Amino acid sequence: MSECQQKEIQQLQEEITALKKRLDQSQRMTALGELVSTTTHEFNNVLMTIINYAKMGMRHDDKETRDKAFEKINKAGMRAAKITNSVLGMARNRSEHFEMTDIAKIIDESMVLLEREMQKYRISVDMQIDEVPEVSAIGNQIQQVLMNLLINARQAMSEGGQLVIKLQKNAENQTVDLSVRDYGPGIAQDKLRKIFDAYYTTKEGPDETGKGGTGVGLATCKNIIEAHGGKIRVESSVGKGTCFTLMLPMERQKSPVPMARGIAGAVSQINASTNTVS
Repeated sequence: MSECQQKEIQQLQEEITALKKRLDQSQRMTALGELVSTTTHEFNNVLMTIINYAKMGMRHDDKETRDKAFEKINKAGMRAAKITNSVLGMARNRSEHFEMTDIAKIIDESMVLLEREMQKYRISVDMQIDEVPEVSAIGNQIQQVLMNLLINARQAMSEGGQLVIKLQKNAENQTVDLSVRDYGPGIAQDKLRKIFDAYYTTKEGPDETGKGGTGVGLATCKNIIEAHGGKIRVESSVGKGTCFTLMLPMERQKSPVPMARGIAGAVSQINASTNTVS
């Protein structure tokens, strides 16, 4: 291979790496915006509850009414604490190093943030959580993937429906499997093949909450899970719904797996073509 060809390959590697970083940054900003929107709505609901019952308690002197007001205020305060802890959970691990991570806890923290949203859109949630070992992961990134899948599932069921979240140990594959299943309209096979492509989306645009429609979510999810040495699988039938499964290895990960499958493929093709020419 000539020096000129080597420089071209290096330049291509740098360009692809830069594009992947831009894609990841775009998705992170989208996820952050969705988190801020969700958390703001949740806190607003809690604050309105506290304010309204405080006013009710101030207007009435009888013990029964005041006790009821204090009970509601206490309950709302406890919910506010849960929301805060869930947000802190998302921010807990910002490093690029793997740590032993409790996936069940990540599920709980995510559902606290999305509980009211699921209720608003008439989504019933079926949690099927088995006892599983902790996995070596960057918890913040896994939660980013899960939040994306949960929001996608909610958006797929615009008229309401059932969402199933399943966590189980896969002894055969030595993985911890996390599945998110909706019972929405499903995805046609010709579109299913493209859903992990960057900037491809089956949505017309963000919904009324401002979520979804950018076409970068699932591509980034795939990159994150593969960087953890895992796999993401999707099954869908038109009229029956869609199921995404994250398969995270139980073996300890020492360092991030390079998210460079595209780079490796491009370099292999260039090498093959230059070898043919020579």
